[in-house]
This record gives sequence, C-alpha cells and structure tokens, in this order.
Amino acid sequence: MAVDPVTTTTATAASNPWANAGASSTDKNNATLNYDSFLKLLIAQMKNQDPTDPMDASQQMAQLASFSQVEQSIQTNTHLKSMLQAEALTRAGDLVGKYVKSADDKVTGKIVEAQVYSDGLIAVTDKGDKVLMQAGVILSNDPIKDTETSTPDGSSDTSG
Repeated sequence: MAVDPVTTTTATAASNPWANAGASSTDKNNATLNYDSFLKLLIAQMKNQDPTDPMDASQQMAQLASFSQVEQSIQTNTHLKSMLQAEALTRAGDLVGKYVKSADDKVTGKIVEAQVYSDGLIAVTDKGDKVLMQAGVILSNDPIKDTETSTPDGSSDTSG
C-alpha cells in the first residue's frame, strides 16, 4: 500500500524563516483520514481472508508500524510549527526600535511595529512605510544614513 509523502517544504520556507509559521495543519487531518482508512481496510481484509491461507501477522504489524511512524512525524511537524510561530513572534518583537533599510534602498526608518504573516514578516517604520523582511534588508541599532551613489559619469547622485 503506497503512502503519499506529507511535506510542507517550499522554496519560500527555505529562504524565509517566518514562512509557514502560521500554516494550518491540514496534513494532520489528511493523515488521520488515511490512518482511519487503513484500519478499516485492515479489518475488512481480516474479515474476508482465506481461512486456509491467513494473512501474515508480521506483514500486518509492519504496515501498522509504518502508519504509526507517519502519525508521529506529523505530530512532530505540528510541534515544530508551533515553535516557529513562537520564534517568529519573538524575532518580530526584537525588531521594534531598530532601524531598517529595504532591499531596494527606497525605504529607511525606525521600526515601530512588526506584522507576522504566514508567508513572512513586515516591518512598519515610523513614517508608515512597510518593509518585507527578506534577503538584502539592512537592520541596525543606529540610524541608517542614505549613502551617495556614483553615476557612470563620476558625478554624485544624492537622490537616495
């Protein structure tokens, strides 16, 4: 009997520590249905087996053990999701009061609020701007100054 893999890993989850922190536990519900279905099939198989050639008990126990392992894995994943949620909330709280510069260098400011979503974390600055916490974002304890950038002709551009 084939068992579908139970995973929630995505490319987003690998690059963003807050991704799927608040995801639902539909895998647990699906596995419970599969486990219940397995037990129903096992009972039906035992009722309808050939008395002259009974089912091998060791094979039956191996199947039951593999379903128990899947159930334990799902419970472990549920606990890990809870831990990720707690970590995301802790990290979000730690960001308040720090200074942020967005990855595209367009938004800078002091973080006054952090919003945790299932797919990431957004920092809200004192000016009301929002910054998605992702690769390239700069965080600092001190105010971040806009740096001058050179244009190809060598003149300086202070537009930010």
